[in-house]
Amino acid sequence: MKNQSRFIIVIILSVLAGCATEPIAPISSPEKPAEIAVPLPPLEPPLTKSTHKRVQWSDLTGWVDDDLTPAWAAFLNSCIALNQRAAWRDSCQSAVSLKNPNRSGIRNFFETYFVPYQIINIDNTTEGLITGYYEPLLKGSRKSSGRYRYPIYAAPDGLLTIELGAAYPELKDLKLRGRLNGRKVVPYYSRADIMNNPELLRGYELLWVEDEVELFFLHVQGSGRIVLDTGETMKIGFADQNGYPYNSIGKTLVQRGELPLAKASMQGIKQWGQQNPDKLPELLQQNARYVFFRELSADLSGPIGALGVPLTAGRSIAVDPQSVPQGAPVFLATTWPNSNKPLNRLMIAQDVGSAIKGGVRADFFWGFGHEAGVQAGRMKQSGKMWVLLPKK
Repeated sequence: MKNQSRFIIVIILSVLAGCATEPIAPISSPEKPAEIAVPLPPLEPPLTKSTHKRVQWSDLTGWVDDDLTPAWAAFLNSCIALNQRAAWRDSCQSAVSLKNPNRSGIRNFFETYFVPYQIINIDNTTEGLITGYYEPLLKGSRKSSGRYRYPIYAAPDGLLTIELGAAYPELKDLKLRGRLNGRKVVPYYSRADIMNNPELLRGYELLWVEDEVELFFLHVQGSGRIVLDTGETMKIGFADQNGYPYNSIGKTLVQRGELPLAKASMQGIKQWGQQNPDKLPELLQQNARYVFFRELSADLSGPIGALGVPLTAGRSIAVDPQSVPQGAPVFLATTWPNSNKPLNRLMIAQDVGSAIKGGVRADFFWGFGHEAGVQAGRMKQSGKMWVLLPKK
């Protein structure tokens, strides 16, 4: 019976070529746009991508030097969701009860209620890749025109999310995307399908923007702001995706000899696209993954991460939830982009990403705007991570 179940799973996975484990970000209530709708979190996923070694606070590189104040606000945001989980309730309630603690008070709180564990990769190494992401700014319109030609789509009704956990508990955190073709479930449309056949998603256009490369990187970042031709600014965030794995077009350009590895950054790819407009659509289609968006409340302090709370610039990270629980404080020891200057600070795991897989692996949220984009595009550093877990 067990072998039969595995055989069925293999068939499903082969039919639905792409899969993703990240949850769909919650939708803000239109009646109360300033509030954040946080769904009841699922049970913690099994931590299968790493091991955790209990250590002393003195083992955390730079712990005593970090000003924890900016991370405190991010942690309180996490507690909106974590307070619903028994293991985190005591620490979150104690955090909320503290009124404007100073730096030493915040440090004392974490050292009192938490235990640090170093994250170790499955190959027993302690270092991993730390990249960056940000919230971009694009120019757009609610109407298509010769200038605004590239659509941003809302999640289509025909996009199915298939959860296998009820039948196969070992796959409880796996979500597959697909669509109906008659009575069959088949993979959803790829990026190439959508780009080459606009009629497939006719009626689901949320906005139109003027730059195709900027739109592609909006998909990579998962959220952004659009300055409309009316003068207003609209915030949009991740709604869903088509189920295909992420494929780096920078790596593709390097493999084709179009770009040297040193220039395969976001800025380098944008420059290549400007210089090679005829080759650009084919390149973008090498990443079959496609992201759908929704409008967010203008009152939100930052984009909504997978945990369902706003991200905090310089203090939120995306992680692999099979290595680090969503919402957990994580102390990160890395370096500034393209530098050996130490960047050691307390971060909060509040997001996930299709390319963020493994134990010591994180995506550092730099915030909004051009400078944040420059830092994010350059960041490809080595780092160590320690997750802080409640004592109880």
